[in-house]
Amino acid sequence: MNDRSAVIAPLTDWSLAIRPRARIGHTIEVHETIGSTNDRARELLDEDGGEGGVVLAEEQTAGRGRRGRSWMSPAGVNLTLSVALRPALAAADAWQLGLATALATLEACLPATPRADLGLKWPNDVVDHEGGKVAGLLIETMMSGDRLTGAVAGIGINVNWLAVDMPAEISGRATSLAALSGADVDRVALLDRLLDALDREVAGIEAGRSPLRRYRAACLTIGQDVTVEAAAGLLHGRAIGLDETGSLLLQVPGGQVALSSGEVASVRPEAPA
Repeated sequence: MNDRSAVIAPLTDWSLAIRPRARIGHTIEVHETIGSTNDRARELLDEDGGEGGVVLAEEQTAGRGRRGRSWMSPAGVNLTLSVALRPALAAADAWQLGLATALATLEACLPATPRADLGLKWPNDVVDHEGGKVAGLLIETMMSGDRLTGAVAGIGINVNWLAVDMPAEISGRATSLAALSGADVDRVALLDRLLDALDREVAGIEAGRSPLRRYRAACLTIGQDVTVEAAAGLLHGRAIGLDETGSLLLQVPGGQVALSSGEVASVRPEAPA
């Protein structure tokens, strides 16, 4: 049974971010509590007019991040949502959706942090220049033959969550827009910017405009000595760039490898010259 209860959090009028004539954000389904916004957004793809719909939760009880991790977020302070999409893309180009969504998320966050430099950590986290995680993404895709038939873009942004309130296991590697800006951030305005940017980014990749060049320019991982959790295990090397499909090029002892998926587990500072 679908959880269709749309309960608006006090003092947060999410309806102000609805974009009635837009492809993305024409509906915003708000839940006080839900298991997983990604699961609900996947259901939207089977409903009339569901494409482009947004599922937003003040609290998730079964939220998930990349590589099977759980997504941790307290109620009422962050931005946690999923978008139901049917991008007109070949399956071979589905990788562009993750890059485009990361760029849209970065664009939405930048105005809230005028005193902080933000960038992207491969494959699709938004981080500050110290590596503190501001936002994370989970892109789930559906394929049929050589076509992408559907996708869910799950986005979580740490907005007004301060380090003193974060669990000890993440406080050392996470930050928030409020912590970086020194003031509370308007979550509705942030959502409005995010949906607008995502709408433009998805239209761009459908029109054949690759996000790769702009992603490379924003990616703080390139040039760093890193440890990557990959399917084959931990790999240590220097991130030297991205290939033409967005895979991370890692220089390791004995050669170079291209990673289409994985997680940058740590960044090692360069040794002094």
